[in-house]
Amino acid sequence: MKRTIIAGTRGSRLALTQAESVAAKIREAAHLEVVISKVITRGDRSRHVPLDRMAGAGVFVKELEEALLSEQIDLAVHSLKDMPTEIPDGLCLAAVTERLDPRDVLVSRGLKLAELPPGSRIGTGSLRRAVQLGACCPELEICSIRGNVDTRLRKVTEGQYDGVVLAAAAMQRLGCEETISEYLPLEHFLPAVGQGALAVEIRTDDSKLAELLAPLNRVSEWQAVTAERAFLRALGGGCRAPIAALGTVEDGTLRLEGMVADVKTKRMFRASISDSTLTPEELGTRLAQRLLVSGADEVIAGVD
Repeated sequence: MKRTIIAGTRGSRLALTQAESVAAKIREAAHLEVVISKVITRGDRSRHVPLDRMAGAGVFVKELEEALLSEQIDLAVHSLKDMPTEIPDGLCLAAVTERLDPRDVLVSRGLKLAELPPGSRIGTGSLRRAVQLGACCPELEICSIRGNVDTRLRKVTEGQYDGVVLAAAAMQRLGCEETISEYLPLEHFLPAVGQGALAVEIRTDDSKLAELLAPLNRVSEWQAVTAERAFLRALGGGCRAPIAALGTVEDGTLRLEGMVADVKTKRMFRASISDSTLTPEELGTRLAQRLLVSGADEVIAGVD
């Protein structure tokens, strides 16, 4: 095992913070030097293009995976929600670290969603969040927004938006909890697949690094996100329909809740399922099939 490990990540403050948290755990467990290497992804280069209009999956991941395959880096740290369900040949998911709060949050100038006046401009770069916002608060104006967390917060402070919806985990990792106006309830705002979790990706043939990273893997988190990703994969993986899912583990039982929404009609298909933690992929597939039979298949088929 070489003495210096190169960990690749995107270059935003959040991404660097996430990568450093993983690097710190490796240093503590294995007493190895870990160097952070910034990789610019297509999603970072195209900051003015709405995410739902960008062709292809993995816009925040592909360049990191290419750096892994070419051995420029030894591992990549991702926000798991950015990872496509299909991982390239030669690469594998080595660990899912402790998951922080998976909920969405509102950051406004002090008001909760229910307190915002009609016509208030709420920014989000996510179709999933936009559809759920529209269903919960149809009187608000949902606006597209890009940029990192700091940029979005600044746009609220400057008055360009009355609020933005972000991931609670991102705010926690950046130490920005004091700016949160409201934690949005899961019954109305189901999160993105993998939201709140970090993924460590490595080359499949790097068995020594896989062994070193094994203690970083949280089994319950792995089971939950495996079910979520199987759910997404069974619905079409990289399709552009708004899809959400959250798995939770308690006393050996895995509960998975999933949602597919129709942007045009605003109709939502939502269901939940519970079973043993031993078969998370099968559970995710079963829930996807349940939603497809209930009518979500037409939504998926109708999305370009």
